[in-house]
Amino acid sequence: MKSIIAISIFSLILSSLSAQENWDPKINSKLSEVLVSHKEFVSIPNLPADKQKMYENIDWVKNRYEKVGFQLKKLESSTLPVLFAQRILDPTFKTVLFYFHLDGQAVKPKMWNQKNPFLPMLKEQKEDGDWRAIPWSSLKGEINDDWRIFGRAAADDKAPIIMFLSALELLQKQHQNPKFNIKIIFDLEEEYGSQGFLSTLKKYKEAYRSDYMIIMDGPAHNSNQPTLTFGCRGIATCSITTYGSKLPQHSGHYGNYVSNPVFSLSRLLTSMKSDDGKVLIKDYYKGININKVVSNILNSVPDSTIDINNSLLIHKAESVGENYQEALQYPTLNVRQIGTSWKGEGLKTIIPEYATANIDVRLVVETDGKLQLEKIKKHIKNQGFLVLDRVPTDKERLENFKIVTFKGNSGVNAFRTPLNSPFGEKLRISLTSIFGKKPVSIRTMGGTVPIISAISELNIPAIIVPMVNMDNNQHNPNENIRIGNIRQGIKICLAILNTSL
Repeated sequence: MKSIIAISIFSLILSSLSAQENWDPKINSKLSEVLVSHKEFVSIPNLPADKQKMYENIDWVKNRYEKVGFQLKKLESSTLPVLFAQRILDPTFKTVLFYFHLDGQAVKPKMWNQKNPFLPMLKEQKEDGDWRAIPWSSLKGEINDDWRIFGRAAADDKAPIIMFLSALELLQKQHQNPKFNIKIIFDLEEEYGSQGFLSTLKKYKEAYRSDYMIIMDGPAHNSNQPTLTFGCRGIATCSITTYGSKLPQHSGHYGNYVSNPVFSLSRLLTSMKSDDGKVLIKDYYKGININKVVSNILNSVPDSTIDINNSLLIHKAESVGENYQEALQYPTLNVRQIGTSWKGEGLKTIIPEYATANIDVRLVVETDGKLQLEKIKKHIKNQGFLVLDRVPTDKERLENFKIVTFKGNSGVNAFRTPLNSPFGEKLRISLTSIFGKKPVSIRTMGGTVPIISAISELNIPAIIVPMVNMDNNQHNPNENIRIGNIRQGIKICLAILNTSL
Protein backbone atom coordinates (compact mmCIF):
# COMPACT_ATOMS: atom_id res chain seq x y z
CA MET A 1 0.00 0.00 0.00
CA LYS A 2 2.83 2.38 0.96
CA SER A 3 4.56 1.70 -2.37
CA ILE A 4 1.36 2.50 -4.29
CA ILE A 5 1.01 5.81 -2.42
CA ALA A 6 4.68 6.62 -3.07
CA ILE A 7 4.27 5.86 -6.80
CA SER A 8 1.14 8.02 -6.96
CA ILE A 9 2.89 10.96 -5.30
CA PHE A 10 5.92 10.52 -7.57
CA SER A 11 3.66 10.45 -10.64
CA LEU A 12 1.97 13.61 -9.43
CA ILE A 13 5.36 15.28 -9.04
CA LEU A 14 6.42 14.18 -12.55
CA SER A 15 3.16 15.48 -13.97
CA SER A 16 3.67 18.80 -12.21
CA LEU A 17 7.28 18.96 -13.39
CA SER A 18 6.27 18.54 -17.01
CA ALA A 19 3.70 21.29 -16.67
CA GLN A 20 6.03 23.79 -15.02
CA GLU A 21 7.38 26.59 -17.14
CA ASN A 22 10.96 27.81 -16.84
CA TRP A 23 10.32 31.17 -15.22
CA ASP A 24 13.96 32.10 -14.51
CA PRO A 25 14.60 34.09 -17.73
CA LYS A 26 11.33 35.99 -17.35
CA ILE A 27 12.04 36.80 -13.68
CA ASN A 28 15.57 37.93 -14.54
CA SER A 29 14.39 40.23 -17.32
CA LYS A 30 11.83 41.81 -14.97
CA LEU A 31 13.99 42.04 -11.85
CA SER A 32 15.31 45.57 -12.38
CA GLU A 33 11.75 46.86 -12.81
CA VAL A 34 10.67 44.97 -9.69
CA LEU A 35 13.44 46.51 -7.59
CA VAL A 36 12.58 50.02 -8.75
CA SER A 37 8.94 49.39 -7.73
CA HIS A 38 10.13 48.07 -4.39
CA LYS A 39 12.21 51.21 -3.86
CA GLU A 40 9.17 53.39 -4.64
CA PHE A 41 6.96 51.40 -2.26
CA VAL A 42 9.45 51.41 0.63
CA SER A 43 9.87 55.18 0.20
CA ILE A 44 6.33 55.69 1.54
CA PRO A 45 6.58 55.80 5.37
CA ASN A 46 4.29 53.24 6.98
CA LEU A 47 3.92 54.04 10.66
CA PRO A 48 0.24 53.78 11.68
CA ALA A 49 0.52 56.97 13.77
CA ASP A 50 0.73 58.85 10.45
CA LYS A 51 -2.66 58.02 8.94
CA GLN A 52 -2.11 60.10 5.81
CA LYS A 53 0.98 58.08 4.90
CA MET A 54 -0.85 54.82 5.61
CA TYR A 55 -3.53 55.91 3.14
CA GLU A 56 -0.77 56.62 0.62
CA ASN A 57 0.39 53.02 1.10
CA ILE A 58 -3.18 51.85 0.50
CA ASP A 59 -3.38 53.92 -2.72
CA TRP A 60 -0.08 52.51 -3.98
CA VAL A 61 -1.17 48.91 -3.42
CA LYS A 62 -4.68 49.52 -4.77
CA ASN A 63 -3.34 51.04 -7.97
CA ARG A 64 -0.91 48.16 -8.60
CA TYR A 65 -3.21 45.27 -7.70
CA GLU A 66 -6.13 46.65 -9.74
CA LYS A 67 -3.91 46.37 -12.81
CA VAL A 68 -3.63 42.59 -12.31
CA GLY A 69 -7.37 42.07 -12.07
CA PHE A 70 -8.23 42.60 -8.41
CA GLN A 71 -11.17 44.45 -6.92
CA LEU A 72 -10.10 46.32 -3.78
CA LYS A 73 -11.98 48.09 -1.03
CA LYS A 74 -11.34 49.48 2.43
CA LEU A 75 -13.15 47.66 5.24
CA GLU A 76 -14.01 49.72 8.31
CA SER A 77 -12.46 48.59 11.58
CA SER A 78 -12.11 49.83 15.15
CA THR A 79 -8.95 51.71 14.10
CA LEU A 80 -7.41 52.00 10.64
CA PRO A 81 -9.25 50.23 7.83
CA VAL A 82 -8.29 46.86 6.38
CA LEU A 83 -7.50 46.84 2.66
CA PHE A 84 -9.26 43.85 1.13
CA ALA A 85 -8.70 42.55 -2.39
CA GLN A 86 -10.24 39.70 -4.32
CA ARG A 87 -10.09 38.10 -7.73
CA ILE A 88 -12.73 35.45 -8.33
CA LEU A 89 -11.81 33.52 -11.47
CA ASP A 90 -14.39 30.75 -11.20
CA PRO A 91 -16.94 30.14 -8.42
CA THR A 92 -16.17 26.41 -8.63
CA PHE A 93 -12.49 26.95 -7.87
CA LYS A 94 -11.00 26.72 -4.40
CA THR A 95 -10.21 30.06 -2.75
CA VAL A 96 -6.99 31.00 -0.96
CA LEU A 97 -6.87 33.91 1.47
CA PHE A 98 -3.48 35.62 1.51
CA TYR A 99 -2.34 37.80 4.40
CA PHE A 100 0.18 40.66 4.25
CA HIS A 101 0.71 43.72 6.41
CA LEU A 102 1.36 47.26 5.25
CA ASP A 103 2.75 48.78 8.46
CA GLY A 104 6.30 48.78 9.77
CA GLN A 105 8.05 48.97 13.10
CA ALA A 106 8.96 52.33 14.61
CA VAL A 107 12.33 53.80 13.66
CA LYS A 108 15.18 55.54 15.47
CA PRO A 109 16.91 57.30 12.56
CA LYS A 110 20.12 58.01 14.50
CA MET A 111 20.71 54.27 14.87
CA TRP A 112 20.56 53.67 11.11
CA ASN A 113 23.59 53.74 8.83
CA GLN A 114 21.78 56.08 6.44
CA LYS A 115 20.12 59.46 6.81
CA ASN A 116 16.52 58.35 6.41
CA PRO A 117 15.16 54.82 6.98
CA PHE A 118 12.38 55.60 4.48
CA LEU A 119 14.80 56.54 1.71
CA PRO A 120 15.91 53.03 0.67
CA MET A 121 19.53 52.50 -0.29
CA LEU A 122 21.10 49.83 -2.48
CA LYS A 123 24.23 48.42 -0.84
CA GLU A 124 26.92 45.79 -1.31
CA GLN A 125 29.08 44.25 1.39
CA LYS A 126 32.77 45.11 1.51
CA GLU A 127 35.54 42.71 2.48
CA ASP A 128 35.61 44.10 6.01
CA GLY A 129 31.93 43.22 6.41
CA ASP A 130 30.58 46.77 6.18
CA TRP A 131 27.84 47.66 3.72
CA ARG A 132 28.63 50.33 1.12
CA ALA A 133 26.00 52.27 -0.81
CA ILE A 134 26.04 51.80 -4.59
CA PRO A 135 24.06 53.84 -7.15
CA TRP A 136 20.61 52.63 -8.16
CA SER A 137 21.83 52.82 -11.76
CA SER A 138 23.75 49.62 -10.95
CA LEU A 139 20.46 47.79 -11.55
CA LYS A 140 20.84 48.48 -15.28
CA GLY A 141 23.70 45.99 -15.43
CA GLU A 142 24.11 42.51 -14.01
CA ILE A 143 22.29 42.30 -10.67
CA ASN A 144 24.11 40.57 -7.83
CA ASP A 145 21.91 38.38 -5.64
CA ASP A 146 23.92 39.40 -2.57
CA TRP A 147 23.22 43.11 -2.94
CA ARG A 148 20.67 44.36 -0.45
CA ILE A 149 18.12 47.14 -0.18
CA PHE A 150 18.13 48.85 3.22
CA GLY A 151 15.05 50.63 4.53
CA ARG A 152 12.23 50.24 7.04
CA ALA A 153 9.78 47.56 5.87
CA ALA A 154 12.11 46.67 2.98
CA ALA A 155 11.73 43.06 4.13
CA ASP A 156 8.91 43.09 6.70
CA ASP A 157 6.46 43.10 4.95
CA LYS A 158 6.74 45.09 1.73
CA ALA A 159 9.06 42.64 -0.02
CA PRO A 160 6.49 39.79 -0.03
CA ILE A 161 3.80 42.19 -1.31
CA ILE A 162 6.10 43.10 -4.21
CA MET A 163 7.08 39.45 -4.86
CA PHE A 164 3.44 38.35 -5.07
CA LEU A 165 2.50 41.30 -7.27
CA SER A 166 5.43 40.61 -9.61
CA ALA A 167 4.42 36.95 -9.96
CA LEU A 168 0.89 38.02 -10.86
CA GLU A 169 2.24 40.48 -13.43
CA LEU A 170 4.36 37.75 -15.03
CA LEU A 171 1.35 35.45 -15.27
CA GLN A 172 -0.68 38.26 -16.80
CA LYS A 173 2.02 38.92 -19.39
CA GLN A 174 1.95 35.23 -20.35
CA HIS A 175 -1.86 35.35 -20.56
CA GLN A 176 -2.11 32.85 -17.73
CA ASN A 177 -4.34 32.85 -14.68
CA PRO A 178 -3.84 31.50 -11.16
CA LYS A 179 -5.42 28.10 -10.60
CA PHE A 180 -7.62 29.24 -7.73
CA ASN A 181 -9.58 32.27 -6.56
CA ILE A 182 -7.62 34.79 -4.51
CA LYS A 183 -8.58 36.99 -1.59
CA ILE A 184 -6.03 39.23 0.12
CA ILE A 185 -5.96 40.98 3.48
CA PHE A 186 -3.58 43.93 3.81
CA ASP A 187 -3.37 44.62 7.54
CA LEU A 188 -2.38 48.19 8.49
CA GLU A 189 -1.42 47.47 12.12
CA GLU A 190 0.19 44.04 12.40
CA GLU A 191 3.27 45.37 14.15
CA TYR A 192 1.03 46.93 16.79
CA GLY A 193 -1.28 44.00 17.53
CA SER A 194 -3.66 43.92 14.51
CA GLN A 195 -6.50 45.35 16.58
CA GLY A 196 -8.22 46.82 13.53
CA PHE A 197 -8.14 43.64 11.48
CA LEU A 198 -9.18 41.44 14.40
CA SER A 199 -12.16 43.73 15.04
CA THR A 200 -13.47 42.98 11.52
CA LEU A 201 -13.59 39.19 11.82
CA LYS A 202 -17.25 38.81 12.73
CA LYS A 203 -18.60 41.57 10.48
CA TYR A 204 -16.66 40.46 7.40
CA LYS A 205 -16.43 36.74 8.09
CA GLU A 206 -18.32 35.92 4.89
CA ALA A 207 -16.05 38.16 2.81
CA TYR A 208 -12.96 36.46 4.27
CA ARG A 209 -14.39 32.95 3.84
CA SER A 210 -11.89 30.78 1.98
CA ASP A 211 -10.68 27.19 1.73
CA TYR A 212 -7.09 27.87 2.73
CA MET A 213 -4.93 30.67 4.09
CA ILE A 214 -1.34 31.63 3.29
CA ILE A 215 0.50 34.11 5.50
CA MET A 216 3.38 35.77 3.68
CA ASP A 217 5.41 37.21 6.51
CA GLY A 218 8.60 36.44 8.40
CA PRO A 219 12.03 35.10 7.38
CA ALA A 220 12.74 31.86 5.56
CA HIS A 221 14.99 29.21 7.06
CA ASN A 222 18.54 30.50 7.48
CA SER A 223 19.69 28.26 4.61
CA ASN A 224 17.61 30.61 2.38
CA GLN A 225 15.86 27.60 0.84
CA PRO A 226 12.13 27.82 0.05
CA THR A 227 10.32 27.29 3.33
CA LEU A 228 6.87 26.20 4.44
CA THR A 229 5.99 26.83 8.09
CA PHE A 230 2.98 24.95 9.38
CA GLY A 231 2.44 26.64 12.72
CA CYS A 232 3.63 29.13 15.26
CA ARG A 233 3.69 29.34 19.00
CA GLY A 234 1.21 31.37 20.99
CA ILE A 235 2.05 33.52 23.98
CA ALA A 236 0.78 34.10 27.51
CA THR A 237 2.31 36.51 30.03
CA CYS A 238 2.37 37.00 33.77
CA SER A 239 4.12 39.01 36.46
CA ILE A 240 5.24 37.76 39.87
CA THR A 241 5.92 40.24 42.66
CA THR A 242 7.46 39.44 46.04
CA TYR A 243 7.57 41.81 49.03
CA GLY A 244 9.80 43.00 51.83
CA SER A 245 8.89 45.93 54.10
CA LYS A 246 6.21 48.32 52.97
CA LEU A 247 8.71 51.04 52.11
CA PRO A 248 12.33 50.77 50.89
CA GLN A 249 14.78 50.70 53.80
CA HIS A 250 18.38 51.82 54.36
CA SER A 251 20.60 48.77 53.81
CA GLY A 252 22.84 49.81 56.66
CA HIS A 253 20.13 50.33 59.25
CA TYR A 254 18.05 47.29 58.33
CA GLY A 255 20.41 44.90 56.51
CA ASN A 256 20.19 41.42 58.13
CA TYR A 257 16.85 42.39 59.61
CA VAL A 258 14.44 43.23 56.76
CA SER A 259 14.07 40.48 54.13
CA ASN A 260 15.11 41.50 50.63
CA PRO A 261 12.35 40.52 48.15
CA VAL A 262 14.89 39.99 45.36
CA PHE A 263 16.23 36.88 47.08
CA SER A 264 12.74 35.58 47.75
CA LEU A 265 11.90 36.08 44.07
CA SER A 266 15.16 34.46 42.99
CA ARG A 267 14.51 31.33 45.06
CA LEU A 268 10.99 31.11 43.67
CA LEU A 269 12.17 31.41 40.08
CA THR A 270 14.94 28.87 40.66
CA SER A 271 12.34 26.37 41.88
CA MET A 272 10.65 26.59 38.48
CA LYS A 273 13.54 25.50 36.24
CA SER A 274 16.40 23.03 36.45
CA ASP A 275 20.00 23.93 35.72
CA ASP A 276 19.66 22.43 32.24
CA GLY A 277 16.61 24.55 31.44
CA LYS A 278 13.74 22.11 31.94
CA VAL A 279 10.61 23.51 33.58
CA LEU A 280 9.97 21.78 36.92
CA ILE A 281 6.35 22.90 37.30
CA LYS A 282 4.03 19.90 37.50
CA ASP A 283 2.44 18.86 34.16
CA TYR A 284 3.98 21.81 32.34
CA TYR A 285 4.82 19.61 29.32
CA LYS A 286 1.71 17.41 29.59
CA GLY A 287 0.29 16.18 26.28
CA ILE A 288 3.44 16.68 24.20
CA ASN A 289 4.69 13.57 22.43
CA ILE A 290 7.70 13.64 20.13
CA ASN A 291 7.19 10.31 18.38
CA LYS A 292 9.26 8.90 15.54
CA VAL A 293 7.14 10.54 12.83
CA VAL A 294 7.42 13.98 14.45
CA SER A 295 11.12 13.45 15.14
CA ASN A 296 11.76 12.66 11.46
CA ILE A 297 9.96 15.87 10.46
CA LEU A 298 12.02 17.93 12.88
CA ASN A 299 15.30 16.30 11.84
CA SER A 300 14.57 17.02 8.17
CA VAL A 301 15.15 20.75 8.78
CA PRO A 302 18.76 21.53 7.75
CA ASP A 303 19.87 23.07 11.05
CA SER A 304 23.39 22.86 12.44
CA THR A 305 23.65 22.93 16.23
CA ILE A 306 27.29 24.01 15.96
CA ASP A 307 26.44 26.91 13.66
CA ILE A 308 23.52 28.02 15.83
CA ASN A 309 25.60 27.93 19.03
CA ASN A 310 28.50 29.72 17.35
CA SER A 311 26.22 32.47 16.07
CA LEU A 312 24.69 32.89 19.55
CA LEU A 313 28.08 32.52 21.30
CA ILE A 314 26.72 29.98 23.79
CA HIS A 315 28.59 26.94 25.10
CA LYS A 316 25.58 24.64 24.87
CA ALA A 317 21.82 24.69 24.52
CA GLU A 318 19.28 23.94 27.21
CA SER A 319 18.08 20.32 27.36
CA VAL A 320 14.37 20.80 26.70
CA GLY A 321 14.68 19.18 23.25
CA GLU A 322 17.20 17.07 21.39
CA ASN A 323 17.84 19.93 18.95
CA TYR A 324 16.64 23.41 18.04
CA GLN A 325 13.52 22.32 16.18
CA GLU A 326 12.50 19.93 18.96
CA ALA A 327 12.95 22.68 21.56
CA LEU A 328 10.32 24.72 19.69
CA GLN A 329 7.72 21.99 20.27
CA TYR A 330 7.57 22.67 24.02
CA PRO A 331 6.15 25.61 25.98
CA THR A 332 8.71 28.02 27.39
CA LEU A 333 9.06 29.80 30.72
CA ASN A 334 11.06 32.94 30.10
CA VAL A 335 11.89 35.76 32.52
CA ARG A 336 11.97 38.74 30.21
CA GLN A 337 12.53 41.47 32.80
CA ILE A 338 13.22 41.85 36.52
CA GLY A 339 12.71 45.11 38.38
CA THR A 340 12.64 46.55 41.88
CA SER A 341 11.21 49.72 43.36
CA TRP A 342 14.29 51.81 42.54
CA LYS A 343 14.17 52.85 38.87
CA GLY A 344 16.17 56.08 38.94
CA GLU A 345 19.68 56.70 37.64
CA GLY A 346 22.62 55.43 39.66
CA LEU A 347 22.65 53.07 42.63
CA LYS A 348 21.13 53.47 46.06
CA THR A 349 22.00 51.55 49.22
CA ILE A 350 18.46 50.41 49.90
CA ILE A 351 16.54 47.21 50.54
CA PRO A 352 13.71 47.45 47.97
CA GLU A 353 10.15 46.93 49.14
CA TYR A 354 9.29 44.67 46.19
CA ALA A 355 10.80 42.75 43.30
CA THR A 356 8.92 41.83 40.14
CA ALA A 357 9.65 39.27 37.43
CA ASN A 358 7.83 39.70 34.12
CA ILE A 359 7.44 36.36 32.39
CA ASP A 360 6.38 35.24 28.94
CA VAL A 361 5.23 31.73 28.12
CA ARG A 362 5.45 30.63 24.51
CA LEU A 363 2.63 28.17 23.90
CA VAL A 364 2.34 25.15 21.60
CA VAL A 365 -0.83 23.55 20.28
CA GLU A 366 -0.92 21.06 23.15
CA THR A 367 -0.91 23.81 25.78
CA ASP A 368 -3.58 26.36 26.64
CA GLY A 369 -2.48 29.78 27.91
CA LYS A 370 -4.97 29.92 30.77
CA LEU A 371 -4.07 26.41 32.00
CA GLN A 372 -0.32 27.08 31.82
CA LEU A 373 -0.72 30.18 33.98
CA GLU A 374 -2.79 28.19 36.47
CA LYS A 375 0.02 25.63 36.69
CA ILE A 376 2.50 28.41 37.48
CA LYS A 377 0.20 29.88 40.12
CA LYS A 378 -0.34 26.46 41.73
CA HIS A 379 3.42 25.93 41.85
CA ILE A 380 3.86 29.24 43.67
CA LYS A 381 1.22 28.26 46.23
CA ASN A 382 3.01 24.94 46.76
CA GLN A 383 6.16 26.90 47.67
CA GLY A 384 4.27 28.31 50.66
CA PHE A 385 3.25 31.70 49.28
CA LEU A 386 0.01 33.53 49.79
CA VAL A 387 -0.93 34.31 46.19
CA LEU A 388 -2.92 37.49 45.52
CA ASP A 389 -4.01 39.35 42.40
CA ARG A 390 -3.36 42.72 44.04
CA VAL A 391 -1.00 44.51 46.41
CA PRO A 392 -1.23 42.99 49.93
CA THR A 393 -2.93 44.84 52.76
CA ASP A 394 -1.05 45.85 55.90
CA LYS A 395 -2.82 43.06 57.78
CA GLU A 396 -1.75 40.47 55.16
CA ARG A 397 1.86 41.70 55.39
CA LEU A 398 1.89 41.24 59.18
CA GLU A 399 0.31 37.80 59.05
CA ASN A 400 2.27 36.26 56.13
CA PHE A 401 6.02 36.06 55.57
CA LYS A 402 5.77 34.83 51.94
CA ILE A 403 3.43 36.85 49.70
CA VAL A 404 3.20 37.02 45.90
CA THR A 405 1.10 39.18 43.64
CA PHE A 406 0.38 37.19 40.48
CA LYS A 407 -1.13 38.85 37.41
CA GLY A 408 -1.63 36.93 34.19
CA ASN A 409 -2.82 37.35 30.64
CA SER A 410 -3.66 34.11 28.82
CA GLY A 411 -2.87 35.82 25.52
CA VAL A 412 -3.28 33.84 22.33
CA ASN A 413 -2.88 30.11 21.78
CA ALA A 414 -0.74 28.45 19.13
CA PHE A 415 -1.85 27.07 15.77
CA ARG A 416 -0.50 24.20 13.71
CA THR A 417 -1.65 22.77 10.39
CA PRO A 418 -0.69 19.10 9.86
CA LEU A 419 2.32 18.75 7.57
CA ASN A 420 0.60 15.93 5.71
CA SER A 421 -2.57 17.95 5.10
CA PRO A 422 -3.73 17.97 1.44
CA PHE A 423 -3.01 21.70 1.20
CA GLY A 424 0.50 21.30 2.57
CA GLU A 425 1.23 18.36 0.27
CA LYS A 426 0.12 20.28 -2.83
CA LEU A 427 2.25 23.31 -1.97
CA ARG A 428 5.21 21.05 -1.26
CA ILE A 429 4.83 19.30 -4.61
CA SER A 430 4.55 22.60 -6.51
CA LEU A 431 7.68 24.01 -4.87
CA THR A 432 9.57 20.76 -5.42
CA SER A 433 8.64 20.75 -9.09
CA ILE A 434 9.80 24.30 -9.77
CA PHE A 435 12.96 24.23 -7.60
CA GLY A 436 13.94 20.56 -8.08
CA LYS A 437 14.21 20.08 -4.33
CA LYS A 438 11.76 19.74 -1.46
CA PRO A 439 11.20 22.92 0.52
CA VAL A 440 12.22 23.11 4.16
CA SER A 441 9.14 22.14 6.17
CA ILE A 442 9.01 23.63 9.65
CA ARG A 443 6.42 22.17 12.02
CA THR A 444 6.31 25.15 14.39
CA MET A 445 8.20 28.43 14.30
CA GLY A 446 9.30 29.98 17.54
CA GLY A 447 7.61 33.34 17.27
CA THR A 448 3.98 34.41 17.53
CA VAL A 449 1.93 36.27 14.93
CA PRO A 450 -0.86 38.45 16.29
CA ILE A 451 -3.42 37.07 13.83
CA ILE A 452 -3.54 33.55 15.31
CA SER A 453 -6.99 34.28 16.69
CA ALA A 454 -8.13 35.11 13.15
CA ILE A 455 -7.06 31.66 11.96
CA SER A 456 -9.15 30.14 14.74
CA GLU A 457 -12.13 32.44 14.17
CA LEU A 458 -12.18 31.79 10.41
CA ASN A 459 -11.62 28.06 11.00
CA ILE A 460 -9.24 27.79 8.09
CA PRO A 461 -6.10 25.68 7.44
CA ALA A 462 -3.18 28.13 7.40
CA ILE A 463 0.42 27.86 6.26
CA ILE A 464 3.11 30.51 6.59
CA VAL A 465 5.28 31.04 3.50
CA PRO A 466 8.23 33.16 4.68
CA MET A 467 10.47 34.43 1.88
CA VAL A 468 12.87 37.11 3.17
CA ASN A 469 16.42 36.50 4.40
CA MET A 470 16.78 35.49 8.05
CA ASP A 471 19.41 38.20 8.67
CA ASN A 472 17.17 41.05 7.52
CA ASN A 473 17.36 42.96 10.86
CA GLN A 474 13.61 42.66 11.21
CA HIS A 475 12.23 45.28 13.65
CA ASN A 476 15.75 46.68 14.14
CA PRO A 477 17.85 49.46 12.61
CA ASN A 478 19.23 48.76 9.14
CA GLU A 479 16.41 46.45 8.07
CA ASN A 480 17.20 45.01 4.65
CA ILE A 481 16.15 42.57 1.96
CA ARG A 482 18.60 40.44 -0.03
CA ILE A 483 17.95 40.75 -3.75
CA GLY A 484 18.41 37.01 -4.24
CA ASN A 485 15.48 36.49 -1.89
CA ILE A 486 13.30 38.77 -4.00
CA ARG A 487 14.26 36.84 -7.12
CA GLN A 488 13.54 33.52 -5.39
CA GLY A 489 10.38 34.86 -3.72
CA ILE A 490 8.83 35.71 -7.10
CA LYS A 491 9.50 32.15 -8.20
CA ILE A 492 7.96 30.77 -4.99
CA CYS A 493 4.83 32.85 -5.63
CA LEU A 494 4.64 31.57 -9.21
CA ALA A 495 4.85 28.00 -7.94
CA ILE A 496 2.02 28.66 -5.50
CA LEU A 497 -0.14 30.44 -8.07
CA ASN A 498 0.28 27.45 -10.42
CA THR A 499 -0.81 24.97 -7.75
CA SER A 500 -3.93 23.03 -8.64
CA LEU A 501 -6.14 22.88 -5.57
